[in-house]
Amino acid sequence: MKPTIAITAGDINGIGYEVIIKTLADPHVFEMCKPVVYGNLKVLKEHASTLSDEYHNLQFQLILSPKDAKDGRLSLISCYPDSIPVAIGQSTPDGGKAAFASLERACKDLKAGLVDAIVTAPINKENIQSEQFRFTGHTEYLTSVFGEEGQTDSLMMMVSEQMKVALVCNHTPITKVAQMISEERIMRKLTTLNKALKDDFMIRKPRIAVLALNPHAGDNGLIGQEEKTVIKPAIDKANEQGIMAFGPYSADGFFGAGMYTHFDAILAMYHDQGLIPFKSLDMSGVNYTAGLPIIRTSPDHGTGYDIAGKNQADHLSFAHALYMAVDMIKNRAITAEINKDPLVIPERVEKDDRPRGPFFVPKD
Repeated sequence: MKPTIAITAGDINGIGYEVIIKTLADPHVFEMCKPVVYGNLKVLKEHASTLSDEYHNLQFQLILSPKDAKDGRLSLISCYPDSIPVAIGQSTPDGGKAAFASLERACKDLKAGLVDAIVTAPINKENIQSEQFRFTGHTEYLTSVFGEEGQTDSLMMMVSEQMKVALVCNHTPITKVAQMISEERIMRKLTTLNKALKDDFMIRKPRIAVLALNPHAGDNGLIGQEEKTVIKPAIDKANEQGIMAFGPYSADGFFGAGMYTHFDAILAMYHDQGLIPFKSLDMSGVNYTAGLPIIRTSPDHGTGYDIAGKNQADHLSFAHALYMAVDMIKNRAITAEINKDPLVIPERVEKDDRPRGPFFVPKD
């Protein structure tokens, strides 16, 4: 059966609706999945009116539950009223409220098993803040909703054909990064990354490069001690547990010399260290949240207020996020099947030790 994918509309005044509309206009999408948009039909049509003619007449079916989604049809679940004010290109409190309403409803359906994965359009991390949402982004919110008991973090990954970059610190102020780096935290991230590469990307023996925190990888302690006291010990411990981790590598030389081509993934210490080179190579990558029992992807860009409503948004990153979510569902199913124990151990049968001659007759 084709998987049902929940698509959250994100900020109503950004480019979320535009990239969703452009992606779902491709009929090949329906060969792979049943997409369900969580948003508002009136707002969607308002954004469609700002695009070229080919997008004006997309027909969406209003449904109440993902169970009502039909194969080959565009479906939409209404998450906020038609009266919500739209101010394309501007950050507004209503934009944040609508974004959260869409996300909350989609997560509820994902938790109930009504959809198979979630693809999130961009939110504004400032205007979405409320009593219900006190997080620095999607990743942290989803971890709070879907993480196992006691789980406080997951793994933010950026994925493209060129590289896969994961982060030790997600949306952390640069002044706090050093104090967030610990041997235990790096080990957790390496363990999660290694498992994701195997289960979700089906890489049998992943090779992971670990970046240094300080310039020149600390220059043997001259510039910083974290490489010697924290990062290298974590790498050694990971190796002892069968994780093929290497480093720490000085980030500038690592990317400048193209060393990333020799590894399946890279663990960067903080946001810009990993994402600047990633986005410099490809702005159509995918943000993937690893380490959770659910599958969540998103485009690797923000709300794009400056180009919203101008028919200028490139939808490739969002399209790639949708395709990757479908692939992840298949990969996890294949991995689970491969790892399933094929041996069925029969019940123990009492052994009869009596001698067996040519005229042996079993005892009644």
